[in-house]
Amino acid sequence: MATVRYLAGLGPREATSTAYLQSLAWLEGRFKSAGYQVRRQQVQVPAGISWGVPVRAGTTWNLIATKPGFNASAPHRVVGAHLDTVPQAPGAEDNASGISVLLETAALYQDRDPRLPTVYVAFGAEEPRGDGDNRHHYGSRAYVASLPAAQRKALSGMVSLDRVGVGTVVPICAGSDDQVELRLELRVVAGLISVPSRACVNRSSDHWSFVRAGLPGVRLGSTPYPEYHSARDLPEVVDEAQLDRTGRVVAAWLDG
Repeated sequence: MATVRYLAGLGPREATSTAYLQSLAWLEGRFKSAGYQVRRQQVQVPAGISWGVPVRAGTTWNLIATKPGFNASAPHRVVGAHLDTVPQAPGAEDNASGISVLLETAALYQDRDPRLPTVYVAFGAEEPRGDGDNRHHYGSRAYVASLPAAQRKALSGMVSLDRVGVGTVVPICAGSDDQVELRLELRVVAGLISVPSRACVNRSSDHWSFVRAGLPGVRLGSTPYPEYHSARDLPEVVDEAQLDRTGRVVAAWLDG
C-alpha cells in the first residue's frame, strides 16, 4: 500500500505532466535499488480529450526494467501496468494499484529467478486522448511496435495489471473471444493457489496492444467502482487483500 499512497499523493499523473515525470523517476529508483537495469522509452502523444478534459500534445515515457543479462531473443514474459492517470484523478486504484503489484512482483524476484525471464514495464499514456483504439494505449502500442521480430517470437505471454485493488475476485480478461489460451493458463494457476477468479473479455488496457498485434496477452483487474476516473480515487478505495490476491496469481504464473 505504500506505493499506492505515494503515487496517489502526487495527485493526477497525466502522461505529459510534471507529476508523471516525478512518479517515473521515483519508480526508476525503486527498480534500480532492486538490482534491475532500467531504460526509458520515449513516446510522443497528441493533444486530445481525456475523459472530458483537454490534454496537450507532448512526450511521455515507458519505463522498462530487466535483470542484467536479459536476452530478448530467448523465451520470456512481460508484466506491465500503466503509470498515468486521467487529468482529474489521483488514480489510487487506476492505476497505482497495478504499479504496486508490478513493483512488488519485481522485488520478489530480486534474488531469485522466475521460470522464464521477465520484463517489467510501466507504460505511459494508457489513458485515452480521444475515442477508439488509436487514441488509447499509446505507451504499450509504442513498446509493441519497437519489438524486433526475434523478440516478438520469444514473447510467451504478457499480463497487464490494471485496477487490481477492488473486489474479492480477480478478473482475468482476454482481449478477444478467440484468444483465450493465456487466460485459461492464469485461471488454472489461480485455482491451484485458491484465489477466486472470473473470466472476462476486455480491451481497455495495455494487453490489447499485444493482442491486436497477434501476441498473447491478458488483463488482471477491471472490477467496477464508483470512484473511477474521479478525484475520489484515493488510497482508501484500494483493498490490500485484493492486491495480495492479484500478486499471488502473478507470482504463481511466473513460477509455473
